[in-house]
Amino acid sequence: MRITALLLVAVALAGCTAGPAPSALDSAPPSSPATTSSALMDFPQRPRALPLDGLDPCAVLTPEQRTSLSLDNPPSAYVEKSFGDAKACTIRSTTSGNVARLALVLASGADVWLSENAQVEYAVSSIEGFAAITVRTPDIDDVCNVEIDVAEGQFLDVMFRDGGNSTAAQQDHLCLGAHRVAEAAMASLLQKR
Repeated sequence: MRITALLLVAVALAGCTAGPAPSALDSAPPSSPATTSSALMDFPQRPRALPLDGLDPCAVLTPEQRTSLSLDNPPSAYVEKSFGDAKACTIRSTTSGNVARLALVLASGADVWLSENAQVEYAVSSIEGFAAITVRTPDIDDVCNVEIDVAEGQFLDVMFRDGGNSTAAQQDHLCLGAHRVAEAAMASLLQKR
């Protein structure tokens, strides 16, 4: 019940912005994920545990990775209350105006997003062999999340949102950005752990 409330608060907090300029994240957007109703059986097993305990979310992406993703503003750390006081970090792109957020969630496993209580549309894929859930919230088009199952009761939340631009970013573009940030974050985490 608490996680459901956390998810609803996270979704509400995620949608406060509007559109991008071209960036290193521009390319053909992925197709929209199909609405999935029940897929715990589709949730792939992780290749190994990659615990997030003790990590600094602002140090997950290297400076080189941030540059290649056009995330050129300094990272800003904070605590994400909606994810059980998860350590989080936001990084803004002055090039595209978009914002990436990484949160190290230790209060729940990624499978919480597969529950009907989450009330989201999702698609399950993998990044570096770890289950990656692309999450879209109905009626909130300016954000996309990728949730990566890294360890029992832990997941890496990667949110990519429109940073308040004059022309709104398409959600497919935001999901592409979320995937690219998630791929870079996982490559970095696998080297650190």
